[in-house]
Amino acid sequence: MQNIARNLFGGLVLILIGTLLYLTVFSDGLGKAPAITVKTAQGQMLALNQPMKPVMVTFWATTCSGCIAEMPHLAKIKQQFGDKFELVAVSMEYDPAEQVEKFTAKNPYPFSFVKDTDGKIASAFGKVLLTPTSYLIAPNGNIKYRKVGEVDFDWVTQVIDQMTPNL
Repeated sequence: MQNIARNLFGGLVLILIGTLLYLTVFSDGLGKAPAITVKTAQGQMLALNQPMKPVMVTFWATTCSGCIAEMPHLAKIKQQFGDKFELVAVSMEYDPAEQVEKFTAKNPYPFSFVKDTDGKIASAFGKVLLTPTSYLIAPNGNIKYRKVGEVDFDWVTQVIDQMTPNL
């Protein structure tokens, strides 16, 4: 009986080690970014599933105090990395277009604002409902970070810095 229990335990340990190995070495982390193309503040088209540089996509709303509070911090990250990094702020479908336009005109942050008027972008990212929700996408299109709530700016800055040494 002890042999059977020992063999089962050993098999379970091997399965757990194999799973851990797969998740850390072979997995794409949080998956691939959806095949969505957005227009940047510079007028260029950017494919989020193949961006060729780190991209942060943050879903926000004009009625979200946390979203508004984190925008100056997002602007600092964009300024720090310049053209080696892209930041896309996606307004939620329910946010009135005139409110979004008024906010962006009054607050000319150095990143791209995209209106998700039909909810397709939020849906493509797994039906985002809460704001702020942010995704950090690696140059190869893999999602490296997902956060519902305000971003951990120190950690995100370190990760972007690691992804941009040769860009």
